[in-house]
Amino acid sequence: MNMNNQMEESEASILHTYNRFPVVFDHGEGVHLYDSEGKKYLDFAAGIAVNSLGYHYPGYDEALKEQIDKLTHISNLYYNEPMTEAGAKLVNASRMDKAFFTNSGTEAIEGALKAAKKYAYIRDGHADHEIIAMNHSFHGRSIGALSVTGNAHYREPFEPLMGGVKFADFNDLDSVKAQITDKTCAIIMETVQGEGGIYPAEREFLEGVRALCDEKDIILILDEIQCGMGRTGYYFAWQAYGVQPDIMTCAKALGCGVPVGAFVLNKKVAQASLKPGDHGTTYGGNPFACAAVSKVFDIYERDMILTHVQELTPYLEKKLDELVAKHECAAARRGMGFMQGIVIQGRPVGEVVKKALEKKLLVISAGSDVLRIVPPLVITKADIDEMAEILDECLA
Repeated sequence: MNMNNQMEESEASILHTYNRFPVVFDHGEGVHLYDSEGKKYLDFAAGIAVNSLGYHYPGYDEALKEQIDKLTHISNLYYNEPMTEAGAKLVNASRMDKAFFTNSGTEAIEGALKAAKKYAYIRDGHADHEIIAMNHSFHGRSIGALSVTGNAHYREPFEPLMGGVKFADFNDLDSVKAQITDKTCAIIMETVQGEGGIYPAEREFLEGVRALCDEKDIILILDEIQCGMGRTGYYFAWQAYGVQPDIMTCAKALGCGVPVGAFVLNKKVAQASLKPGDHGTTYGGNPFACAAVSKVFDIYERDMILTHVQELTPYLEKKLDELVAKHECAAARRGMGFMQGIVIQGRPVGEVVKKALEKKLLVISAGSDVLRIVPPLVITKADIDEMAEILDECLA
């Protein structure tokens, strides 16, 4: 079956909620994908910041195959060794206290919101609390996650959503202060806004929000679903600021391709929030997904993935800055580590994405005008050079 027939068959049976690009991928190797006709693509999208180790990284596949031969699911009514190992490694990497494994980033957000609400309920004895979220944020597409997503386009068709949510402006501390009341139980934000256009938090803002939360016993939730797991050169982006949240969410690269997420709590919240019966999941923490998480941490440590990102970030930024300086339609670059964005002006960003695809480079967009560059964390200088050469042609 050729690619056109494959795409037609897919459209006949799969609900059309994505405007997919006209390509059918068959397999990957290293930092490249191959379509069903054998054409090779340089991947600087990484499955939307998921495939941080690229494809078939040494040791990763073997760990999953080994686990399949043992056990894939037993439910959370019983212990399993991979969950224990993965939980210990996640808690150690974050220097937090307790982890809860989910199936996705959206589910991690749901759990984080429930934990914050339960903490405030135990503290105050009532349930009418409020949450402050950020404009232009994105936290997922379930009702709870949509409720704290600061984009009316995503929210409006599904209203009424969860009540008690107010929105402040990212990197504007006075805006946050203006929304705080005696009912505020949590402030949620991405450490680096992703879908909103690749905006890193400013140090003064993040430190200021942390101080507000400490002063008023408000739970700080940092969403590290996209910017976490090494993408900024740290396990979690907040570690670059030295500002630890009370609750952190992560997913995407946590399993490097296997669907898995988690929310992680500090000791204060872990001891005084969710209790048996408050939260659960059938599949979360299953042996297969947790075997992936555990192996990812092992590989990161063994092969010094974080150091690699830190060492190559200046080179990636240099090549992107050269493109911005050269092309009038490239207005600015912003980002951290291997989570970068180029602001496109004077032409649709989707046009650049499509042109890159034609030239066998995978990049994606963020917001309405940002070219998003989130490659596997194992790229080389040669890969960056190839990416820059192709983008140079696309921006011309």
